[in-house]
Order: sequence, then C-alpha cells, then structure tokens
Amino acid sequence: MNVQVITRDGEAEYAVLPWADYQALLAAAGVKAAQPASSTIGAVAADASSDWRGLREARGYSLEHVARSVGISPSYLELIEKGEREASEAIQHGLRRALGVTAGSGS
Repeated sequence: MNVQVITRDGEAEYAVLPWADYQALLAAAGVKAAQPASSTIGAVAADASSDWRGLREARGYSLEHVARSVGISPSYLELIEKGEREASEAIQHGLRRALGVTAGSGS
C-alpha cells in the first residue's frame, strides 16, 4: 500500500493513499464503497477566488478549519472572504488545496 503521511509541527495529521487502496480498506472493514465528491461541489466557477466563502460553506468547512489548513488566522480569512483583503498567490494556492479546487477549475 502506497501511503503518504503529511505532518504538521512534527505530528502526523493526514494520510493520503491511492483511491483503489482506500476502496480496498473500506471493503476489508465491511464498509460500503465511497463515491467521489459530488460533481456539483467539484465543479467550480472559473473565478473561484470571488467566492471563497461559498466554496467553504458548500463543503461544510468552518472558517477556523480552512484558515488553519492554509496557515492564516480565521480573522484574516474572514477579511479575504468579505473582499476586504486580497489573497496572495500563495494563500490562493492554499485555499484551493484546502477546499479541493483543482487547478483547471479554479482561479
């Protein structure tokens, strides 16, 4: 099994594995196979950066969760979502990653 472990502050935070391995784990645990994310959530408007809040809320993520994933404060993310601050390219990249926006479908 090919597993990638992602750490934060020296502690394991996520495990990433190929979809087929994930499905095999589910089957071994007797759990119904998972389906990929809904195409309505996966399909993102051409200018995703204009609605970070909408993308976050569509996925059911809290402001704090996304901000922590990106490495910024929740208050700064709130300013970005309100359009009071412009996200740098690095923050936009982090937001796309945290919100599951693919490179071809986001800003």
